[in-house]
Amino acid sequence: MHFTDLFIRRPVLALVVSLLITIAGLQAIRSLNVRQYPRSENAAVTVTTVYVGASADLVRGFVTTPLERAIAAADGIDYIESQSTLGLSTIKVRLKLNYDSTKALAEISSKVDQVRNDLPPEAEVPIINIESADSAFASAYLSFSSEALLQNEITDYLTRVVQPRLAAVEGVQRADILGARTFAMRVWLKPERMAAFNVSPAQVRDALANNNYLAALGQTKGALIQVNLTANTNLQTVEEFKQLVIRQQDGAFVRLEDIADVMLGAENYTQEVRFSGQTAVFMGIWSLPNANALDVIQRIRQEMEAIRRDLPQGISARVAYDATEYIQDAIDEVIKTLIETLLIVVVVIFLFLGSLRSVLVPVVAIPLSLIGAVFLMQVFGFTVNLLTLLAIVLSVGLVVDDAIVMVENVERLLRKGLRPKDAAIQGARELIGPVIATTIVLAAVYAPIGLQGGLTGALFREFVFTLAGAVIISTVVALTLSPMMSGYLLKPDIEDHGLAAISVRLFNRTRDGYGRLLDYTLRCRPAVYLVWVVITLLAVPLYLMSPAELAPSEDQGVIFGILEASADASLDQTSRYAAAANDIFLNIPETDFTFQLTSATSGFGGLVTKPWEQRERTVFQILPEVQQKLSGIPGIRMFPVTPPALPGGGDFPVEFVLASTADTEQILQFAQQLQLKAIQSGMFLFPPIIDVKIDQPQSEFIIDRDKVAMLGLDLKQVGGDLAAMVGGDYVNRFDIAGRSYKVIPQIQRTDRLTPEQLQNIHVTGPAGQLVPLSTIATIRNSTVPRSLNRLQQLNAVKLSGISMRPLDEALKFLEDEATKILPAGYTIDYTGESRQLRTESGRFLPAFALAVALIFLVLSAQFNSFRDPFVILAGSVPLGMFGALLFTFLKIPDPNVAFWTSGWTTTLNIYSQVGLVTLVGLVAKNGILIVEFANQQQLKGLPKLEAIRQASIIRLRPILMTSAATIAGHFPLTLVSGAGAAARNSIGLVLVGGMFIGSLFTLFVVPSIYMLVARDHDQDGG
Repeated sequence: MHFTDLFIRRPVLALVVSLLITIAGLQAIRSLNVRQYPRSENAAVTVTTVYVGASADLVRGFVTTPLERAIAAADGIDYIESQSTLGLSTIKVRLKLNYDSTKALAEISSKVDQVRNDLPPEAEVPIINIESADSAFASAYLSFSSEALLQNEITDYLTRVVQPRLAAVEGVQRADILGARTFAMRVWLKPERMAAFNVSPAQVRDALANNNYLAALGQTKGALIQVNLTANTNLQTVEEFKQLVIRQQDGAFVRLEDIADVMLGAENYTQEVRFSGQTAVFMGIWSLPNANALDVIQRIRQEMEAIRRDLPQGISARVAYDATEYIQDAIDEVIKTLIETLLIVVVVIFLFLGSLRSVLVPVVAIPLSLIGAVFLMQVFGFTVNLLTLLAIVLSVGLVVDDAIVMVENVERLLRKGLRPKDAAIQGARELIGPVIATTIVLAAVYAPIGLQGGLTGALFREFVFTLAGAVIISTVVALTLSPMMSGYLLKPDIEDHGLAAISVRLFNRTRDGYGRLLDYTLRCRPAVYLVWVVITLLAVPLYLMSPAELAPSEDQGVIFGILEASADASLDQTSRYAAAANDIFLNIPETDFTFQLTSATSGFGGLVTKPWEQRERTVFQILPEVQQKLSGIPGIRMFPVTPPALPGGGDFPVEFVLASTADTEQILQFAQQLQLKAIQSGMFLFPPIIDVKIDQPQSEFIIDRDKVAMLGLDLKQVGGDLAAMVGGDYVNRFDIAGRSYKVIPQIQRTDRLTPEQLQNIHVTGPAGQLVPLSTIATIRNSTVPRSLNRLQQLNAVKLSGISMRPLDEALKFLEDEATKILPAGYTIDYTGESRQLRTESGRFLPAFALAVALIFLVLSAQFNSFRDPFVILAGSVPLGMFGALLFTFLKIPDPNVAFWTSGWTTTLNIYSQVGLVTLVGLVAKNGILIVEFANQQQLKGLPKLEAIRQASIIRLRPILMTSAATIAGHFPLTLVSGAGAAARNSIGLVLVGGMFIGSLFTLFVVPSIYMLVARDHDQDGG
């Protein structure tokens, strides 16, 4: 007795198996987490070191370089990028994909500790953070604004009340305050008053350090009692700071209020945050990696409602940006596509079979297979994300195939006069081999993608294993439930009346026409071979000439604006121009709200659009209008960009780096030449941005060392006085209501408007008397880089921009031009999305070749032959590739400009490449059905030519039905719009185009190749 006989003779057993699959899948649905993309270890470690007041060159030499050298010895690093600016060293360590981030963090922390003592003592302790690439942006941003309260007052309320409540919400990883102005005791020094009272800057710092002291006294220990001790050695209020004695002479006190304005201010005044034009403070909410982001933000919204009721009068709060709305919209769109796909597949099956009884068998198989796939997602620890949902949509067209083939075979045997149960038993026996073979083929196709490394493997592992799981479950259903249902539901006369009869008549005509064409092609086999060779060879240039990019750009409902201002601009000046940019954002009809974070020389802002259903234009249609209007603002440059389609991208798609041991100025000259070439090419939306700009005005105090020595001073005293007056570093901390804040002495702004004003300040002189700085120092003005950047410990200059052509074409242009102008000793490198593309571009062909090799070996084992797999693959795969690549080749015109092919073509990207690999298994299924049946016919005594002819004609109906179901199931993907549509559209076009053209050719090419290559089994039998 065969395996399938058991389930036909014992129908309850078949039902039990199906019910177990259903129960397992239904319980799994509620336990799966929801994310935008599958979770992957794609992290970056950032080491930030503050060295208040130090120049960029000083920071690079004494902070960045020793830290970089130590960090580079750690394992798991992809590349190291650093930036040294005034008072700040930032080192970004991008880890290799899927490297253990916890291990890397521990090792990098250890390396930093090793060189901590080598850093200047004035530099603060390096701060080390780790951030996953898919959490570069928070799950939600909250806005708190007020027309009555200052930003530092809003910040303090958020720190004390709101932040603890939100951080305690289940599933929240952290709730960070962005654009905060934290309270600080600001001591605004007055140089003329200090000179009048003969008080040096060093004396002020020493007085603050020595008289704002935290005394830890302990307790008394008596025989019977003990008492805790404390002392008021610390200062707590503005009045206490004002009364602090700086110096005394002849019984007279000079207090802090005599030489400075003391006020409760903010740590810094270097940033301005606005929400839709109103001053605000943002909070970012990050979800835990294993939490359901949709549920977390829903709980945040509920908590925000409670917080709003408790807010002080004058503060307003709202959810400014909810990233889960895009995820939810994308999921809703996928579910909508899934429903459409189910309906289309059911209609297609019904039109072919013409009977509700026949249709019921594959229709039941679809939800069972999908529910079973959900259970396998739970078993493997997968999440509900855009890619696993896409796998579910694609699987609708696949899981139905086996059930269709089973029903069609049983109906064929019923027409021969067998009883329903006997027809089901014999039909199932005949199909065990082909069904298992096609399932193994599809699983083999996905194995290379699921097991390969890189971004493609990390993103698509869950996708391919979910798809393979659905196909495997469908095989179980097709071999257990479908034969049983066929035996009990199908009737011998089911095709004699109604739609079934019409369907049969139409198919008979189609079959007769196909038979005539097949006979003609079999007689003209040399011509068929010629066509086959030409099409196969054409697939190569189609692939090579197809435009390539990492992933299609998605409309995520947001446009970011990256702001640049002149190096000597103040926050006041830049804010005025940033407000003009904000007005432009607000005047776009599709804008819901805007946000801005502005500093003196740079900034970041953007607009969030209204929901999809409330707007007619996409962000890509809005972008040129925004770009044109922003270019008319004087005083700043603002570049509108859309966020990267995949996690781990940078600010711009094009991030091209020139690196060398040469000076930054020399590298910059070549970068400017390359920028000019890029402008002349017309390939970029705006001139590529160069991250190094030598336009920062710098005034250097040239101290006369001889005069300093004659006065009995030293350079440390002079430098210390200058730093105390101008630097803005904090001395110590004070307490307000249980929280500590910094104490920062600094010369007031009106006395440091220009470098020349600083010559009038007084520093420590001989015998405790002050001397003007101008007596011992002069000023030398120069222009220096705003920042000194490095990549892989080499001096580096980066060009960033947006290409109006496919990303691969833009990078090739820059590579070719750089090769022409760069001398020896220079290297080309990439960051962000450009690096991802260059890393991934070499992975497709090996994965594709491995998939074809695995299928070949699996089929060789199945057929016990190396010839039959060659017939199947050679007669189907090149033809399917040709059909699919037509839809990428025709994308050659500028993808950012409307063209007649734009609506139904796509680029070569990781989605379409996965579609190409999937296509190998889909088109091979048709060849398997023909070749396997032809071999059976030969073994029954038919000649080779008649066997392949009969096999092709008899298997025509299941081939047409499964191909039509697959094409129809994937066709809605080619028409989708809305959130996440570009990715689904890309893979859908490749599958539909390749399947349609590949299946059409396969019906005629496989029989001819079979005649050329396959063995004569009739002679073997003899």
